[in-house]
Amino acid sequence: MSTALHPALRPAPEPGLAPVGEAIVDWYAGAARDLPWREPGTDPWAVLVSEVMLQQTPVARVEPRWREWMAQWPSPAALAAASPGDVIRAWGKLGYPRRALRLREAAVAITERHGGAVPADVGALEALPGIGTYTARAVACFGHGLRQPVVDTNVRRVVARLVHGRLEAAPARASDLADIDALAPEDDDRAVRFSVAIMELGALVCVARTPRCGVCPVRDRCAWRLAGSPAAGGPPRRVQKFAGTDRQVRGRLLDVLRAATGPVDPAELDQVWADAVQRSRCLASLLADGLLEQTADGRFTRPG
Repeated sequence: MSTALHPALRPAPEPGLAPVGEAIVDWYAGAARDLPWREPGTDPWAVLVSEVMLQQTPVARVEPRWREWMAQWPSPAALAAASPGDVIRAWGKLGYPRRALRLREAAVAITERHGGAVPADVGALEALPGIGTYTARAVACFGHGLRQPVVDTNVRRVVARLVHGRLEAAPARASDLADIDALAPEDDDRAVRFSVAIMELGALVCVARTPRCGVCPVRDRCAWRLAGSPAAGGPPRRVQKFAGTDRQVRGRLLDVLRAATGPVDPAELDQVWADAVQRSRCLASLLADGLLEQTADGRFTRPG
């Protein structure tokens, strides 16, 4: 059963709130980025692949890799038949390569449980390996054209400012879905457009550090601006570093494995990172995640 809010259970929009959502949809018609997974006729599998790839990864890095994947594995069955090693290699430098294996596992489940067709039901989507609430709703909405409130970081930031008058979004909460559903147009087709439009507004205009309020289509209705654009309360956010982290080390180790034509000697991996303790920890985590394997003679290789 779909988990979209039934019309009878949707919260009554605040006075004048519905036109705000309509204005965002109208803005999107002329401001949307030309992204291949948004083209008319894009199937749910292509949308699912894009959503997994876009997790914590910039669009510019995803687009060429997405095109390559869709050419190589245009269906869940095609990816399900691929070897884990080929999948990891094709993932390249997108980061968080465990996503690649989980996407393949989801493809296997879709092939075995759903006859090779990506399901439309949010619950069925959430039951797939590696598919969380956001991705399930995004696929149901953007892939199947179903009315669904879809909430990511960009959307929560827009709603925090537009509706609640806060510079930054609070931690994710159940009421986020109700907030989005209240803003969405009554017409189901426009509600689907709204779900991607408000996401685009957060990505291009209502950005985290320097919001471009001058070009915002709903700036005159924004509670944060009407309140005088107050600063965020509490301590400043800490920016997560990358240099020197286990993530960086794991990436360098995987780079060696991707470039190799066969198993790699441990001595070659020793050159990747000087800290032997951190290097060993990262190797162990890659083995545990199934991103590499160790041969009987102690060398390392991509999964078969």
